[in-house]
Amino acid sequence: MELLQIYHPQIPDFLARLADTKEMLRLKGVGMDCGCEYTNYPAYRGCPPASRYEHSLGVALIIWHFTRSMEQSIAGLFHDISTPVFSHTVDFLNRDYMQQESTEAGTEDIIRRSAQIGALLCEYGVDPEDVRDYHRYPIADNDSPRLSADRLEYTLRNFLRYERKTPEDIRRFYEDLTVCKNEDGQEELMFLHPGIGVEFTRLALNSSRLYVSDSDRYSMQYLAKLLGDALFAHVLTREDLHTTEPAVIGRLLSRPETAAAWNRFCRLSKIRSRKDLPNEPGWFRIPAKKRYVDPMVCKKGRASALSDSLAKEIRDFMAIDYDCWILGE
Repeated sequence: MELLQIYHPQIPDFLARLADTKEMLRLKGVGMDCGCEYTNYPAYRGCPPASRYEHSLGVALIIWHFTRSMEQSIAGLFHDISTPVFSHTVDFLNRDYMQQESTEAGTEDIIRRSAQIGALLCEYGVDPEDVRDYHRYPIADNDSPRLSADRLEYTLRNFLRYERKTPEDIRRFYEDLTVCKNEDGQEELMFLHPGIGVEFTRLALNSSRLYVSDSDRYSMQYLAKLLGDALFAHVLTREDLHTTEPAVIGRLLSRPETAAAWNRFCRLSKIRSRKDLPNEPGWFRIPAKKRYVDPMVCKKGRASALSDSLAKEIRDFMAIDYDCWILGE
């Protein structure tokens, strides 16, 4: 909750009540790390957990702080409401490796089917049409690598969790932000001071590297295959994927074959890689969705244009070759 208080001192009544609906509360059982937090890879050992619920409420508070728009804030709150268990791992299950958007399709249906959400939106005079798609609001979401409330929230949360930054560090970044027009005349969250913008961008690259690391890609593909096998064996249904991770893990542990596969997943702690396909099962070759942030510094330009070394780090990241076979152990 400490991060939420940095984003905005108080949670407005309308957000608190909408966040307390059963559709939103389900997200407390869906993690931010796509199942990787259940492995034993070094990056995740001892890392504090984070849920899609905390992230979604954080995004809504950031939007509210900078826009005071009820519709935009609610759209931000709901942006992950259709997220399945293990998040983007289900995109891997759906073979949507590169876009990772297949799991967003149910957002509008969930909002419209919920009597609880509908009653609250009616009470606050908000049209469901105005909150079903946060992509329409550039402060909430915009094209990568621009900075939006969504990218800002999970990046700051990663600083706290992975980089071991303090709440004071997070506040220093957050309080340097403002809203200005970018090079296309569109409103965007921007930093006021070049040094802070460059520092933020460089730290954010660490998260970018983690998201496409061999350990993350292998974990997500392994877990996607496990889920697919469980669906085929009728251990799970597609509806189960829209419950919570503890519930699904319980189902996996209920059968010896899926329990053994899940326990192996949890023991994963290192990665082997090679260029040619080994003559043994379990190896994957997995494409990577490379994403990073390159925020604007108000009236100065993108952070990458203000630091040659940062620009090189971004180029090196984008040039990483993932054309190899990997195996987790």
